[in-house]
This record gives sequence, structure tokens and C-alpha cells, in this order.
Amino acid sequence: MFNLILFGPPGSGKGTQSEKLIAKYGFQHLSTGDLLRSEIANQTPLGLEAKNFMDKGELVPDAVVIGMISSALDNHPEAKGFLFDGFPRTAAQAEALDKLLELKKSAINLMLALEVSEEELVKRLLKRGETSGRSDDTNEKIIRARIAEYHRKTTAVADYYKQFNKVDSVPGEGTIDTIFTALGAAIDKRIK
Repeated sequence: MFNLILFGPPGSGKGTQSEKLIAKYGFQHLSTGDLLRSEIANQTPLGLEAKNFMDKGELVPDAVVIGMISSALDNHPEAKGFLFDGFPRTAAQAEALDKLLELKKSAINLMLALEVSEEELVKRLLKRGETSGRSDDTNEKIIRARIAEYHRKTTAVADYYKQFNKVDSVPGEGTIDTIFTALGAAIDKRIK
């Protein structure tokens, strides 16, 4: 089993590249946002617990999210690997994820970080905002704040995985296919 974390700031192309990586490698996509919505819709005990926090405007505790990830892993025993999207976001979450995977006799094999300049991200998000209907993609000030928040939080996660030599940075500018080729090369180097 090969487990991958795909990282990148808002507008870096994670969604586009995730789809292509899943198609090529047969990964099971694991988005914590999707998991939360699914658990809430299915009214599972974890979903109801998460909804309770969200209804109060609070963040869902790491233990609840890790519980949902554990269930998702158990529900896909045939998976060739998992592509983690949007998680972990903190060093504490990375440690908790590693402990969970260790219990399941697995591990994170690679964290791929898409590197895109702030000016390119702003340009992409403003363009996406023209059609996405997302209000947070139409205001340059909000976009820059989201990018700064991403860097503030996720640097610690990259630093955590760097100590295990599990981080590769990939240029996230260029054509979709060029970026995908670079991501694939980084994965192929580790899969063998």
C-alpha cells in the first residue's frame, strides 16, 4: 500500500492533479471535507459528534477526524493506497495520522508539495472566482490571507515529514500535463 499526502496552497491545482493521480495509480481519495459531509449525511456517531461541534462554529477535534479516517481506511481494505487531501494540517494531526497508520501496519510514503508563486495563485483564484461561485475566490485581499494562513499552518507539517525524508517539492506552474509528469516521477521513485 502506498499512501500519499498532496499539499499545496489554494489554487495550486491539487484538485486537478488528485483526479489524475487517482486515475493513474488507483489511489483511494481521502478528503477530510468529503468524509465529514458523508459521516454527517449518514448520521453516524462520529458524524453527529462532528456536526455538534460545527453547529457551534467550532473546529472538529482531531480525535473525531482521525476516527473518520480510521473508518475510511477500514472500509477500503482493497485500496492500493490512499491520497490524503486537506489532512493533516498541523504537526499534531500528522503525528496522530502516523500512529493510526502504524496500528494498521501502514505509513505515509510521500508528501508531495506543489510549489506555486503567490502572484500565480492570486491570478488563478481570481480567474476561478469568475465561474466557481465561491465568494472567497473573488477578493484578492481574502485570497492573500488564505495563502498566508496555508503557509503558517502547513510549514509545520512539511517540517514534520522532512525529518523522515518523505517530502518532495514539485513545481506547480506550467501545463497540467507537465506538473502531472513531475508528480508521477516523484511517486515512481518511491514506489519501487
